[in-house]
Amino acid sequence: MKKPVGAEKKRFKRSSGSASTSVRDSGSDAQPRKQAVKKDSFQLFAEKVRDHKGLESRWAVMEQARVEYFRGKDFVSFMKNNPEFKEILEEDKDLDTDDIANVLLGKNLLVRCDRVTKTLRPGKKKLSTWPAHLEIFRDDQSFSENDAFFAWTFEKRHPLWQTLLSFFWPVLTLAICLFPVYPHRCKLIVLYSCAGILLMILSLLFVRAVAFGAMWILLGKRVWFFPNILAEEATLKELFRFWPKKDEEEPPKWTSRLFYTVVAIVVVMLLRRHAPDEAARARYQRRMSNIIDDVLEWSPKLALSGLMENQQPVNITDVANNSSDSAGSDQTEEVVLDETQGEDLEETQGEEEAEGWTDSDLKT
Repeated sequence: MKKPVGAEKKRFKRSSGSASTSVRDSGSDAQPRKQAVKKDSFQLFAEKVRDHKGLESRWAVMEQARVEYFRGKDFVSFMKNNPEFKEILEEDKDLDTDDIANVLLGKNLLVRCDRVTKTLRPGKKKLSTWPAHLEIFRDDQSFSENDAFFAWTFEKRHPLWQTLLSFFWPVLTLAICLFPVYPHRCKLIVLYSCAGILLMILSLLFVRAVAFGAMWILLGKRVWFFPNILAEEATLKELFRFWPKKDEEEPPKWTSRLFYTVVAIVVVMLLRRHAPDEAARARYQRRMSNIIDDVLEWSPKLALSGLMENQQPVNITDVANNSSDSAGSDQTEEVVLDETQGEDLEETQGEEEAEGWTDSDLKT
């Protein structure tokens, strides 16, 4: 039995329509996939750039939150010196630096900031290169390299060593709490190591402060050796950088230098005048050595032996004997006191009689 021709045409049209819808759906699915790939590539690009040490960045406070930011001109120089980072963007690797930064701003991976303090402080020739307080730039969220700052908005991935360090801190805390039960040799090693490190840090800070004060008073220069030694956020290389930064402030007035010179001389004289003598130093040293010896010589065996001595049973006969002995000793002490008091009375009476004889002789 033959099927009508109209039914075949309708079936063909329906199948062709379903094919076209499937192609349309596949095209619509491919488009967001490409967008997702682009988004992932820019996210990966931002993470790689942020982790790289070539892009100089600092930490600041913006709207009660700490953010990591960089300058626009530093980003341009970084991309010029590291063009291989554009390969991460795949299809968008031919974009210019400004276009890449604008895409990052559009994807909310960056935000343009501005300094909070826009006026010069007294004694300053120019504004701070790296301000400590920022605010969001309200006018235009576009890239610029002229006195423009950009902060990362996503959380930074923690490296492996930080993850391992987070597991190591509880172990270190437990080890510090168990210091009293260490062997004596281990206690000595820990004690002298910590004391040596502390002495080295304090000596470094003292020499650094003395050098700054001497150069400030004599030359009028502000020179801080190891300028990042007290920085909160710094790499290991920046932390131990020896040479100081260039002094950008105005030189101090000669009156202020003279005033602080007099103050320094007075403080030194007071310290020399009220310094402890040899006996006091020996007494302090003996006291500290006793405290250290108590800490080093303590052991669980001594603690347990002390507890056992305190928990020994008390014998009633021993208590009675001790009480009788103490009573007898008290009586003997009273007798001795009475005898000595009697002798003292006799001596005083003899002296009074002698004085009386002398007075009577003088009268006669």
